[in-house]
Amino acid sequence: MVLSASASIGRAKRLDDADGRYIEAVKGSAQRRLDLSQLKIVVDCANGAAYKVAPTVLWELGAEVIPIGVTPDGLNINRDCGSTHPRVLRASVITHGADIGIALDGDADRVALVCEQGGLIDGDQLLATIANRWKKDGRLRGDGVVATVMSNLGLERYMAQRGLTLVRTQVGDRHVLERMRADGLNLGGEQSGHIIMTDHATTGDGLMAALQALSVMIKSGKPASQTFRAFEPVPQLLKNVRIRGDVKTALKSSALMSAIAAGEGQLGQGGRVLVRKSGTEPVIRVLAEGDDPDLVRKVIEQIVEALPLEAATS
Repeated sequence: MVLSASASIGRAKRLDDADGRYIEAVKGSAQRRLDLSQLKIVVDCANGAAYKVAPTVLWELGAEVIPIGVTPDGLNINRDCGSTHPRVLRASVITHGADIGIALDGDADRVALVCEQGGLIDGDQLLATIANRWKKDGRLRGDGVVATVMSNLGLERYMAQRGLTLVRTQVGDRHVLERMRADGLNLGGEQSGHIIMTDHATTGDGLMAALQALSVMIKSGKPASQTFRAFEPVPQLLKNVRIRGDVKTALKSSALMSAIAAGEGQLGQGGRVLVRKSGTEPVIRVLAEGDDPDLVRKVIEQIVEALPLEAATS
């Protein structure tokens, strides 16, 4: 075994002002003189990385801030809180009469918003809203946005109606970023709330994305429930199917191919079918969407029946 010489090994350096540097970088990513003084905001930090900086940024920009999920103990990160569990945030927004709720996840690269009525605003709606504003401001490079195969068909239609392109990639913010770089685009993200803005960062940053969203809302002069309802989502259904035997073999079966083709034919140009292997679990994900929710459900059932089913959960 050959070991590296000590001079070739990296060095760790403590940055005592890391919080302050990050806070200034986040504020610098928003429009100049962003004033949140008219807003009451509930922010759920998921007992994670942003439990100090997120409330501080919002407070320094003038907002009345109600922080939750800010008592990490080393074990409770993402536990029944944050963007993956927005139930508490939704209730808190209603209880406090807040204008908007912001939910980050544990590592703060993902964000979900909650409107003043307690309705959840996902990453697709954020992408649509920010893209439309950036287009008007001349900030949207390439007249396009990168999303994944999971993004709602309604987002694709919304973009097309505005002369913008929606480019789809595999699931994962890594794939989104790679395509953004390849196509020279500066906005992309996932339905789950990973929003990447390469003018400001090379990864998703939930707090930066939240400030962009707040900037759009303030410019619109409308409440969150109207600002972030950019499009009506197309009925979408996802089934996670645990099967007997090998997943790859099941995906190549003629029965499944026939069921997918039949489903695509039934949905026509107004819908789509996506069947893929999960990247995190030994399951097959079956997604269908279209304007008729009953037909979407029927197509999903037909495809699931073509699989060597062990168990299925929605």
